[in-house]
Amino acid sequence: MNIAIIPARGGSKRIPRKNIKPFHGKPMIAYSIEAAIASGCFDKVIVSTEDQEIADVAKQYGAEVPFLRPADIADDYATTMDVMAHAIQWCQDAGFNIETVCCLYATAPFVQADDLKAGYQLLANENVQFAFSATSFPFPIQRAIKLDANGAVSMFSPEQEKMRSQDLEEAYHDAGQFYWGKASAFFNKLSIFSPHSKAVLLPRHRVQDIDTSEDWDIAESLFSALKHTNK
Repeated sequence: MNIAIIPARGGSKRIPRKNIKPFHGKPMIAYSIEAAIASGCFDKVIVSTEDQEIADVAKQYGAEVPFLRPADIADDYATTMDVMAHAIQWCQDAGFNIETVCCLYATAPFVQADDLKAGYQLLANENVQFAFSATSFPFPIQRAIKLDANGAVSMFSPEQEKMRSQDLEEAYHDAGQFYWGKASAFFNKLSIFSPHSKAVLLPRHRVQDIDTSEDWDIAESLFSALKHTNK
């Protein structure tokens, strides 16, 4: 059995109620639910939340909410792995024979069904514990600079200053959309960013963190541009 688990707590501080805040005509969480269902990868799409309003919205868009998350893993200090371990344990106690699990973030309006399928294929066909979404940095990280307390500049990697950009190794980062994994890997809280993982590479124009109001505005503009381009 393959299960999607969408963590969606109600206590977001920087963007209040962001998981169900309207985004281009739909609650934000609706995009993740609809992509999961459209992928055809999952026997169940489950939302893990402590919030009844989020639960009701999730059900409207086709997800299941068979439990409400305990308060001790719904605060600012609970980790995604805590939430996943709890949800997997609940499913196992309910008699579900879980093989693979996908942690799908509720604030991922750019996630696509085909990307979820690609992640599943990686996990199924490669000797890995996780397969997750990632994208490349737009600028060489070897050229990153830092400022001290007085504003003076220095490089994180000064030995790379004289190298040509094209000779620097490309770097990637987590796209913050989805994380496929073996149920045991999630339950045992293995590190995702390790050699036992592989990445589904996404184009940068389909990746945007949504943690602040500025992020939200950028995401809305990007979504509009992509929608116009797809027409």
